Amino acid sequence: MNVRIVLEPSNEGGYTVVVPSLPGCISEGETRDEALANIREAIELYLEPVEDDLSSIPGVEVIEIAI
Repeated sequence: MNVRIVLEPSNEGGYTVVVPSLPGCISEGETRDEALANIREAIELYLEPVEDDLSSIPGVEVIEIAI
């Protein structure tokens, strides 16, 4: 899955990263690399509960597709 992120320098130093397509999915890091690593983890954690919640509903299938 590919998602677009917005990476910007923070006023306090470091970087802030936002994922516009995932409301509330925001992270930061002291360096660009750290911020990118942190947002990857944040995206995984953001999406994980959705899959767990859906798979427990009878009759619901969780299917992966490439976009």
